[in-house]
Amino acid sequence: MARPGVWHGWRQLVAALLAVANLVHGFDLDISSTESLKNAASTAIYGQMHLYQGNASGAIPGKLPGTWWEGGALFMAAIEYWHETGDTTYNNEVSVGMQWQAGDGDYMPSNWSSYLGNDDQMFWGLAAMTATELQYPAYGTYSWLSLAQGVFNTQVARWDPTTCGGGLRWQIWAYEAGYNLKNAISNGGLFQLAARLAYYTHNATYAEWAEKIFDWCASTPLLSTETWNVADSVEVGNNCTTQGNNQWSYNYGTFISGAAYMYNYTNGTEKWEKAVNGLLGVTLKTFFPTQYGGNIMSEILCEPTEICNANEILFKGLTAAWLAFTSVLVPSTYDQILPKLQGSAEAAAASCSGNNNNSCGVRWYTKAWDGWTGIEEQISGTNIFVANLVAANRTRPVTATTGGNSTSDPTAGQDDHSTSTQLAAITTGDKVGAGFLTAGFVTSWIGLLVWMVIGT
Repeated sequence: MARPGVWHGWRQLVAALLAVANLVHGFDLDISSTESLKNAASTAIYGQMHLYQGNASGAIPGKLPGTWWEGGALFMAAIEYWHETGDTTYNNEVSVGMQWQAGDGDYMPSNWSSYLGNDDQMFWGLAAMTATELQYPAYGTYSWLSLAQGVFNTQVARWDPTTCGGGLRWQIWAYEAGYNLKNAISNGGLFQLAARLAYYTHNATYAEWAEKIFDWCASTPLLSTETWNVADSVEVGNNCTTQGNNQWSYNYGTFISGAAYMYNYTNGTEKWEKAVNGLLGVTLKTFFPTQYGGNIMSEILCEPTEICNANEILFKGLTAAWLAFTSVLVPSTYDQILPKLQGSAEAAAASCSGNNNNSCGVRWYTKAWDGWTGIEEQISGTNIFVANLVAANRTRPVTATTGGNSTSDPTAGQDDHSTSTQLAAITTGDKVGAGFLTAGFVTSWIGLLVWMVIGT
């Protein structure tokens, strides 16, 4: 996903001077008022969509400069915004972009597919799944549900039992740097997508795959079901026994969300309740640092040291959205999550005061603009305000039997050229065999793989 970036000294100085000189106050946010949250979200998304140029003459719908995956994150935020506010202003841009990048119905568009990672494709699948669950208006050739199914089908066909007993590689193609890694966001993202498809369709095959992916991750250092640490990556060359243990919020968020959907799908089984609570506990402790009051979210690996790159700026916004839906799907978590979302939104509102037009910065805990401006900052701003609306409104994703009407295509994507095998049945051996990988577990890191979280 993301490659490392640096806040260079000169830019840091300029940012500080701009922050001091800036006279615009942040949003006047009343966290208890739905209308106030809607107004804050409207301001943030205006900046987000103003910076999006995919609808300009000669531009490519859905494609952001220098990155492909971020289009999925942008549209996911916009779909959630539409649902919580009823504002249709940006729907045409969202719909056109979502369909334009669909490829043959599986988000493997020919212009970009030769260098995509599994995590890149996955984010578009999650955006389509969000459109499905929130009853976003149908548009174009492919239904939102079929697009999510297309991503699922192409990705499970890349499941790799020949190394480490399973798992999804970070990259799709062998010539890509990072093909020898299996990472948390690719596997956690596929786990979340499978869980959401199970929740929506009530098809047991998706649930079985969700179990399989989660259990394989737990058989490696990627996911500890004792400490609930989520590592960033494992390496195929040493049988996935050592981890790159960089701590990113979205790695936790994607597993929490998938576990929440499985908890709901299974009517609250102990396995998934334990997973939600364990992962949530570490997430709230780690990414809401006590030095900032304990209720303001921070991407701890890059914000304090000022090394966040564009991709990493998105992580906490994505996680905020997943936490909001978790609070609804697993009601026992609501009282833990809500104060964190509220505190983060209040801080973000104070910090969105840049450029004399309420531009949002990177760090919310400053409660003042930090001098940074960009589409990623705006997307994260939109995410945190909309997440509070999701929690306040107790928005529950629909299913095929509770109002969902998106057309299903269980075979979507199965003819894609990047799919090497067909969906296989899950056997007892799959579930048991993955467990033997833990015998070779060691706790040494393979280094801080800061280049691991990559963006295309």
